[in-house]
Amino acid sequence: MKIAVLPGDGIGKEVTAQAVKVLLAALPGKPQLTEAPIGRAGVDAAGVPLPPATLALARRSDAILFGAVGGPGDESGPRDKRPGLGLLQLRREMALFANFRPAFLFPELLAASSLKPELVEGLDLVILRELNGDIYYGEPRGIAVNAAGVREGVNTMRYTEPEIERIAHVAFRTARERRRKVCSVDKANVLETMQLWRETVARIGRQYPDVALTHLFVDAASMQLLRAPKQFDVMVMGNMFGDILSDAAAMLTGSIGMLPSGSIGENRFGLYEPVHGSAPDIAGKDLANPLAAILSAAMMLRMSFGDRDAAERIERAVRKALAQGLRTADMMQPGKRQVGCAAMGDAVAAALA
Repeated sequence: MKIAVLPGDGIGKEVTAQAVKVLLAALPGKPQLTEAPIGRAGVDAAGVPLPPATLALARRSDAILFGAVGGPGDESGPRDKRPGLGLLQLRREMALFANFRPAFLFPELLAASSLKPELVEGLDLVILRELNGDIYYGEPRGIAVNAAGVREGVNTMRYTEPEIERIAHVAFRTARERRRKVCSVDKANVLETMQLWRETVARIGRQYPDVALTHLFVDAASMQLLRAPKQFDVMVMGNMFGDILSDAAAMLTGSIGMLPSGSIGENRFGLYEPVHGSAPDIAGKDLANPLAAILSAAMMLRMSFGDRDAAERIERAVRKALAQGLRTADMMQPGKRQVGCAAMGDAVAAALA
């Protein structure tokens, strides 16, 4: 069990440390953990967001446990030095095209959700985000002076039919293991790229007659996600829409600090990361919520290593910590006890004993 640990920047370092602590408590002696820099840490160490040695480590590993990248001012620097590019390059280099972002609500956090309890009790949906295409990778792109002498920014939304087909197959196969419902999210009324998306998903859907397929425009999907989220089972969408909607879904779970994710390719290799960012405003203050990182480690055990038992033990340990009334600042509730990042990690690890 060879795991590349890439903490990255900001609170990524803090929450990844807690996920590692819980992994070692769940599987003493089994994981071979090797740490490497990425993001701003990669620029500081090797001059680029994804150092060659980090990519080589990823290729030698069975899975990646990732933290977060970025910090204040990073978006204004040279593009080839921006920390976020390291993650985009890693996803593309490792062909991690299917990003699973499960949104489920622990009963202990029912009162912490942004929605009324009756709307979110029993919430259990998956946002499946295509991760290797769309506007994040499309060419041409850049900022230049156009023929009229005006500076112009260009990004290109681009999908090929095979790219849509493979994520659609993943969506339908995933739904077969759940409640057999897929909602495809697009903007086919405006964008030709999304017309191709809808046509292709519908065609693939006919190969899965046991799975109900619906389509929603992204604006309608965002409203429905926040009004009646329990209607959804598997929601499949492109890279940009998935980025935005999965962050919105995090608030249904009590905090963005509760949302794990896993990105896989054609085999069981995967990259597992909390959905939250590097949160530089609280970095180094022991205020971060490590539970999304810990739950991402559980996803890793289930999806890349097939160890469902260990994954479920970690998830039960998270529930035990929450049942003890422990809360980090982002999900603090009246009558509960606020703890720091490290103390929450300690509590989850202790619950595995």
